[in-house]
Amino acid sequence: MTRVRRTYLELRSPEALKPSTRVPADLLLLKVNTPSPEFNRFFYTAVGAAWYWHDRLGWTWSQWMAWLGRPEVETWAAYRGGTPAGYFELEAQDGGSVEIVYFGILPDFAGQGLGGYLVTQAVHRAFTMRPGVERVWLHTATLDHPAALANYLKRGFVIFKEEEFDVNLSDQSPDPWPGAERPR
Repeated sequence: MTRVRRTYLELRSPEALKPSTRVPADLLLLKVNTPSPEFNRFFYTAVGAAWYWHDRLGWTWSQWMAWLGRPEVETWAAYRGGTPAGYFELEAQDGGSVEIVYFGILPDFAGQGLGGYLVTQAVHRAFTMRPGVERVWLHTATLDHPAALANYLKRGFVIFKEEEFDVNLSDQSPDPWPGAERPR
């Protein structure tokens, strides 16, 4: 058993954002306008493998499409030098909230200053997804990238809830394909 701490964070206004002023060179951020289960699953497994993301691994194509085809969901993809580098997934929710459901950077692009920029862009897009957005929130955990929590706090997010729980982790993370584990 592994003890995990999950931390919930929020921003209550666009003015609370402390934006990253660094724009990484050769980076292009695009909204994914056509729902694509294959594309989102690629990011989910490629980014999440190292952090034991597993909730969606068993989803069928139809389950992915049912999620992505809703007007409340947006996916944004970042490309560096024409290569997919990271993404974020937003969900507009009742009561004026938008959740940053997933956020991540592919392993080859970690440590290159993309995190602050992508969080900044995710927050900007979240507050403009629909009229009346009053809150952007997300959660992270001790299983996520070690810099994740610090990045969110640096951008102005405030912790509103923490919880701890035990999980059974396999000896290996759920890599995107057999043998895909990389030296860490």
